[in-house]
Parts: sequence; C-alpha cells; structure tokens
Amino acid sequence: MPSLIDFRRRIRTIRNTQQLTKAMKMISAAKLRKTQERVVAARPYAAHLQQLLTGLAAAARSGETDLELPLLEKRAEHRVQIVAITSDRGLAGAFNSNINRVVRQMVQERTHQHCVIEALGRKGRDYYAKYGLERSGEHLGISQKVKYFDAQVVAKILIDRYVKGEVDSVYLVYNEFKGMLAQKVTVSRVLPIDMPEGEGDAPVDYIYESKPEDMLKTLLPKYVEVALYQALLESEASEHAARMTAMDSATTNAGDLIEK
Repeated sequence: MPSLIDFRRRIRTIRNTQQLTKAMKMISAAKLRKTQERVVAARPYAAHLQQLLTGLAAAARSGETDLELPLLEKRAEHRVQIVAITSDRGLAGAFNSNINRVVRQMVQERTHQHCVIEALGRKGRDYYAKYGLERSGEHLGISQKVKYFDAQVVAKILIDRYVKGEVDSVYLVYNEFKGMLAQKVTVSRVLPIDMPEGEGDAPVDYIYESKPEDMLKTLLPKYVEVALYQALLESEASEHAARMTAMDSATTNAGDLIEK
C-alpha cells in the first residue's frame, strides 16, 4: 500500500509534466497563428499561377507549333517518386503516423512499380529506414521554419530526375491544413504537370511580350516550386495544430490523474 508521501511525490511529478505540456500547447498556438497567416497568403499566388499557366497553354496551342516541354511529357509510371513531408519532432498526435501509413500503403499497392521516397522530415526518414523502404534522399530541419529557398532546392532535384527519365512521376504526400482540429492527408501529383486541354475558365486576354512557349519553359519549374512550398506551409501549420491539440489533451489528462 503506497504511503501518503508516495502519493504526494506522484502528484508533484504529474503536475510538473502538466506544466510542460501546457507550455508546449501555448508555444504551438503562437506558432500556428503566424504559420496560418503564411498559408492563407500563399494560396492566392498558387491559384493565380495556375490560372496564368492555363492561359499560356491555351495561347501556345492556338499557334502553329505543338507543346513539347519535358515537364508536360506523360509516360508510363514504371518509376514513381514519392515526396513524404513529415516533421522533425514528435508529440504531435497522429500527424506523422498518418503520413507514414499512407506512404507505406502506396508502396505496397504499387507492386508492379519501382517506388522511391524523398523524405522531408526526421520522423519520416526514421520510419522508412526502420521498415526498409527505399529512399532517394532526405532533407532534415526544413519543417521547423519553412523557406522558399528550401522548396527551390528540393524542386530542382525532383525536376532534374524527371527530365533525365530517372522517375516517371512525382507525388507529394503531406497534411493539408483544414483548421485547428482538422488536418487531411493529401496525395498530389506535381510531375508531369497536368494542363487543361481546352482554354479553361480564364479567358486568354493577355498580350504576351514573349512567346507563350518560352514563358511556359520558365513558369513550369516555378509551378513545381510553388506547389512544394505550399505543401510545406500546409504541413507546418498542420504540425502546430496537431501538437497544440495533443498537448491540450495531455494537460487535461494530467489534471484528471491528479484529481484521482
């Protein structure tokens, strides 16, 4: 039978843990507000870039030449590149495990294809190494403070592999930020780039100083960079939201345990 001093020591330990989880919740809440502003600010730019590409593609098709750009070339998916975006730290509930489960399921379902994983985040890297999933590279530390330069570096690697024929498609797997309590695992193909066959919803009312084909050559890599940057921002916001929720639950559970 535990003595009174044992109970008091136990309560003191739980209270210390409770203070820690409460502090982590407050830190995540502060970071989430800043990251959420960046996510909201980046979304219109990505949408307008897609609209511009649609207009350029329509203008290029209206000319005499056909579009023959490497990033638009579609081929049979024999070699698949999966870009898994996880965090470098834990204590975020099911944030990382949801991504890792989807990635592992994708690899298991594509038995007739050769899948390689580009791990963006320590938690994903460790998981794929543990289960022997083939990795093409790893990038650690970029989820702590997402920068556009990091997205450029990774996007260039992915584009080079696709252009050289080392992979036939590139998929992003990340947590999309839906709200404080909702994050959705999203699988998005960024290469090859899907361009509408028609003119799309946006009218082609621009006067292009350069040839549309030349502008597409410049903007298509930019589109991949923006897509990856947007995914990183969504993941960062989702991580803070998931950690805030997890630490709030831990704080509540600690209080219930102390009361008991």
